[in-house]
Amino acid sequence: MSEKFEFYHDQAGITKSKSDFINGIENGLCKLSYKPKRELAKKSLKVYPLKNNGVLYGAIQTGEHNFYAIEKGKPQYLTSVAQFSHLWLLEDGKWKLSKVLSYNHKDFDNEILFRDKSITEKWLKQKNIPALGIGYIEDGVIKQVSVFGELEKGEIAPENTIWNVASLTKPIITMLTLKLVNNGDWSLDEPIYHYWIDPDVKKDDRHKILTTRHILSHQTGFPNWRWLDEESQKKLNFHFEPGTDYQYSGEGYEYLRKALENKFNGTLEKLADSLIFKPLIMTETRFYWDERMDESKFAKWHSATGKLYENYKTTEVSAADDLLTTIGDYTKFIAHILNGAELSESLQKEMLKQQVRVNPFKYWGLGFWVDEQINKKGDIALVHGGDDIGVHTIVFMIPKTKQGLIIFTNSDNGTAAFQKVLLTYLGENGQGILEVEMGVK
Repeated sequence: MSEKFEFYHDQAGITKSKSDFINGIENGLCKLSYKPKRELAKKSLKVYPLKNNGVLYGAIQTGEHNFYAIEKGKPQYLTSVAQFSHLWLLEDGKWKLSKVLSYNHKDFDNEILFRDKSITEKWLKQKNIPALGIGYIEDGVIKQVSVFGELEKGEIAPENTIWNVASLTKPIITMLTLKLVNNGDWSLDEPIYHYWIDPDVKKDDRHKILTTRHILSHQTGFPNWRWLDEESQKKLNFHFEPGTDYQYSGEGYEYLRKALENKFNGTLEKLADSLIFKPLIMTETRFYWDERMDESKFAKWHSATGKLYENYKTTEVSAADDLLTTIGDYTKFIAHILNGAELSESLQKEMLKQQVRVNPFKYWGLGFWVDEQINKKGDIALVHGGDDIGVHTIVFMIPKTKQGLIIFTNSDNGTAAFQKVLLTYLGENGQGILEVEMGVK
């Protein structure tokens, strides 16, 4: 360091001498409760020579620094980032650091996280999550649609990244069905067997009890998937009488799909196009891989260690799983629900009403589970998740404030992002949701 050293910091002011700078290190950084670490951001360094009549006398060095904290027993974590400019001079033939400018500091906090791309992507690397999509709605109006990270290593995820959202397929089918009910074309409580009977349960009279209400509130008595039910030799069967208990079931939604297709003599895709996708201009949403699918924009699935899974390319429609969509399209859909989805007031209330109790603070409505008492006012939140290998997605809706939050990830580690995103965007309400979800209410 030059004896004429000066340090200009955008937060700590000006240090006018080498001795003052060293004293600041001794009595500042050296006395922190953690060990600080400064690291040059990769590929950020640039150096420009300074010459006088062709003779080199100094250099300007610019770049970006990442600042970390190291605590005993914990992995290092990022605390802030900043730009720097250094003036180096040749003094008596030796390079001396003469002037330092440290500026554009960005703390790793809620004001920047999930809005600043570079900060968010550093955070994602800490979590070992390749890509993150966020949609945020406030007072029924879309405020943010963002995608951060990579489709896979080295492939930047664009804003119109296509995600497999797993069980977030089900809310699409729920709203499609409720629109049919609203129009008088379908009934919540008419027995489904009028339109469809699965061969596996044909001889079980309980199939005559099954209704759409049971399906949308997961009271069918069916397992999640028949092929997981070894006791019944992978055949569909009732674990209990419909309407008497709760058990999450993808099979129920597939049962509903077949009934709808039989009733309306058409495919689920056509129903969804006419009632959901086209009216909401969800142009990049589809049920399976078809000729329109742009694989170059697909968020590939990753294990917890970052290993790529093979992408299973579904070729048939499912009412329960594997919807392909963008964060922009799905955020439009959630905003539509928050704004009433063009349903009658009575049907909107029916959707929020308790159909079956899950625990003291949570129940299933129609198509969504409902978290109760998320704040002191006693407000509720509608929630639905989607989870598969290499995929974790979730949506939160608060009807009272018309807030909505949509989170997509393409990693087995995806749930590690949920808490921070939830608290960042929904604040106190997010904390209440978190307490309900963790069972600590």
